[in-house]
Amino acid sequence: MNIKIRKALNTDAEFLAKMILQSSRADKKIGIFDLIFESKEDDATLKNIEKLTTTVGKNQCHYSNFLIAEIDGKSVGSLCSYEPRIATRETFLNSLKEIGSDSHTEEFFEILDTCNFGLNKSTLIFDFMEELEGHMNVGVLKALMQKSLLTARLKGYRIAQAMVEIGSLETLLYYKKLGFKEVRQIESGLYKEKFGRPGLILLSFEF
Repeated sequence: MNIKIRKALNTDAEFLAKMILQSSRADKKIGIFDLIFESKEDDATLKNIEKLTTTVGKNQCHYSNFLIAEIDGKSVGSLCSYEPRIATRETFLNSLKEIGSDSHTEEFFEILDTCNFGLNKSTLIFDFMEELEGHMNVGVLKALMQKSLLTARLKGYRIAQAMVEIGSLETLLYYKKLGFKEVRQIESGLYKEKFGRPGLILLSFEF
C-alpha cells in the first residue's frame, strides 16, 4: 500500500479540523477546542477550527505547519510540527481574535499555565498526530514522522518534543514506538476537573 506524504494546503482545512478535534479529545468527551469555542454541536466546533487553520497569523493549528498522509488519493492522517518561537501564545490569541472567538481564552490559558513545561524555543514541537479510523497499522504515522524529522533536520533542529495527556495510553504508545522518551510529567487538579485527565507528559526525541 503506497502512502504519499505532502504538505497541507489551505484547501485541506476541513480535513485538518477533523484531525485536530479528534486529537484534542483523545477519547475524552471534550477537549480544549470544545472549551475555547463552547459549541453545543460538533459542526460548529469544526467550522471554527477550520477558520483557525487559515488565519493570517501562523498559530500552531495553521495549515502550513501540517503534513498530510494520503492513500489512493484520500487523506488518511496528519502531523503538525511547529516552532514555539513563531507559534506563540500571542499568535494563538490573535488568531482567535481574528475569527471572533476569543471570549473563553482566559480560562483556556489558566488551564494551560498549570501544565507549563517552559518549552525551549529552539525545540520543534509535534502535535495533532492522527489517522482516520480504518487506517491504523499501515505505517501512516511512521511515514508522517519520518518526513517531519527529515524536514526538521534540514531546518537545523536536533530535538523534537510532544505533549501527551496522562492516561492517553494509545497516543503515548505511538510516540514511544517512534522513538520518543518521557522527560517529565505535570499533574494538575484544574486540568483533571475540566478534561478528566490528571495532566500532561512531555516527550522528547533526539535525532
